[in-house]
Amino acid sequence: MTHHSRSHHHDHSHGHHDDGHHDDGHHGDGAGLAELLDLDAELLGPYLDEVTAWVARHAPDGPRTVADLGAGTGTGTLALARRFPKADVVAVDKSAPMLERVLAKARGHEAADRVRAVRADLDVAWPGIGALDVAWAASSLHEVADPDRLIRDVHAALNPGGLLAVVEMDDLPRFLPDDLGLGRPGLESRWHEAAARAGWNSHPDWRTSLERAGFQIAGQRVFTIEADPALPGVGRYAHAYLSRVRSALDPLLAADDLDVLDHLLADDTPGSLLRRRDLAVRGTRTAWAARRPSGH
Repeated sequence: MTHHSRSHHHDHSHGHHDDGHHDDGHHGDGAGLAELLDLDAELLGPYLDEVTAWVARHAPDGPRTVADLGAGTGTGTLALARRFPKADVVAVDKSAPMLERVLAKARGHEAADRVRAVRADLDVAWPGIGALDVAWAASSLHEVADPDRLIRDVHAALNPGGLLAVVEMDDLPRFLPDDLGLGRPGLESRWHEAAARAGWNSHPDWRTSLERAGFQIAGQRVFTIEADPALPGVGRYAHAYLSRVRSALDPLLAADDLDVLDHLLADDTPGSLLRRRDLAVRGTRTAWAARRPSGH
């Protein structure tokens, strides 16, 4: 996401993450982003399996080719490969290092023979990946410069009866208890409200754009995400996420709240995110299933 007020997670779909990610106007290092996306996979796997099961109910029978648009490190790519075990899955991303990680993961999951990587910037042009039966755009559609054009391109690439699944975060992720034992209670609510005013992670209801491009809406659903607080990755995920957004919060929060954030992000303080046992990962996603009508 080399987007100025767009996202942190998607430095790649053009660059995006695969599931989820958010507009914070922060540009971080690729290694940090990859770590965040891998933690997504570790913590949010059950949620992704639930979403792909829902998508499969709306998809054509026996899809042969599935595309992950903005594949990031491949969390969605592998979820799609699991869900559609006879399909070839095309991971599309503009970042070569991200695509290398996708292919390495596919080899580790014995899916290398069904996963291929295509490097492409979806802001520039639709890649020549052939006809599709299912296209997946998770937290990436709002990242592209011209989403309506991309939706039309996907419509043209899908076989009649094919499905486009769009997934977006409804809110930035939540990790913290209301009372941290330091600073004023309600820190997370304050930075969420400030981020919303600044337009982070903003996206429309895609229904109108999808219908305008010729799709029929087959379904729309909100999915609730809640990772088990006992998982060891919760603290690392909170630390990785808040580290990436920290500098972008400078103009949005009061000095005392910023000081508390810095205390949470320090590695050697008693209240460090890496040491706390009162964290959780919570959030919601909205998914749209849009079908290209048969005969069109």
